[in-house]
Amino acid sequence: MKKWRGRFLGACAMLLCTAASAQVQDMPGGPKVNQLNLHEGVTQMTRDVMWLHWMMLTICIVIFVGVFGVMFYSIWAHRKSRGHQPATFHEHLGVEVAWTVIPFIIVIAMALPATRAVVAMKDTSSADLTVKVTGYQWKWGYEYLDGDAAGVKFLSNLSTPRAQIEGREPKGQFYLMEVDNHLVVPVDKKVRIVLTAGDVIHSWMVPDFGVKQDAIPGFLRDTWFRAEKTGTYRGQCAELCGKDHAFMPIVVEVKSQADYDAWAAEQKKKLAANADDPTKEWTQAELMARGEKVYTANCVACHQATGKGVPGSFPALDGDPTVMGPKAKQIETVLKGRPGTAMPAFGPQLNDVEIASVITYTRHAWGNAGKGQDPVVQPKDVTAGR
Repeated sequence: MKKWRGRFLGACAMLLCTAASAQVQDMPGGPKVNQLNLHEGVTQMTRDVMWLHWMMLTICIVIFVGVFGVMFYSIWAHRKSRGHQPATFHEHLGVEVAWTVIPFIIVIAMALPATRAVVAMKDTSSADLTVKVTGYQWKWGYEYLDGDAAGVKFLSNLSTPRAQIEGREPKGQFYLMEVDNHLVVPVDKKVRIVLTAGDVIHSWMVPDFGVKQDAIPGFLRDTWFRAEKTGTYRGQCAELCGKDHAFMPIVVEVKSQADYDAWAAEQKKKLAANADDPTKEWTQAELMARGEKVYTANCVACHQATGKGVPGSFPALDGDPTVMGPKAKQIETVLKGRPGTAMPAFGPQLNDVEIASVITYTRHAWGNAGKGQDPVVQPKDVTAGR
């Protein structure tokens, strides 16, 4: 009876696992279910990388089978039980030349195509479009340096709802691989990516493009890709960069030239329409509404939506002396960060209106409720503090 009960429970478990796996689907532009091979990709570089991978793996397998096949055959066919006696020679010129020359030829045969591919990866000249990418804890900043979208810049944040991350809602198809603002590029154009970081080392990686390049604070690194097919492609930060390393995905949208031109024109219009005037006197309600969005996009990962922070790692803003005290101290902290802590400098990332609004928001949110000094901070206050 116990035997049949065990078999029944095992079969039920297998059925449940099968049903669960059947619900998981390939992620368009991202990883596939049970993916074992490299990404096929949409660039010549990915095809070159895959060809190199299989070429070198094949050579290694042939060498392994050949060397160990001869070794095992020699051990089996010349064992002592069959009456074989060990040879007494000291060296053999032909053998020594062979095992020196043959590996040298193999290494050269592997090195030539690999070197060609690496040189091509590093050749960022004659680009059709250049985009500056800055890694932050934990988001990406994009700025178009030339082309139709020159001057357009934005931050790209994880858009997976906190309820999914915390297990309060079912996970979506693009769980942890979706952002609020995509990097948009035209198809069949050479796109140069210039990389740096604002805090720690990050790494910009999109497998379908065959691209992975580190972003290092204080340095400019560059890479490139030419996507041959329209669509949406996904990657992630590939360098362990802190607490929310897993929460800074990359989403690149490849459009036709006509669609890209339309997108660039639309972004230019939005840029002009949404240009913030740091000399304007903003009302408290306007600053609060804007500040909540800025806080959600930039601060909630560390200080939490409740303002309670993470004990032992990130301080609470609810009741914090800096938030409740004179505005100058909090402006300086947000602008320049706090060296030696996880608090980064937001001066390079946010404009004066965004910083003023998020400071005003923190001074009125949760239990603070405008109880401290200087409850409203204007953009001109931030400008003076820069």
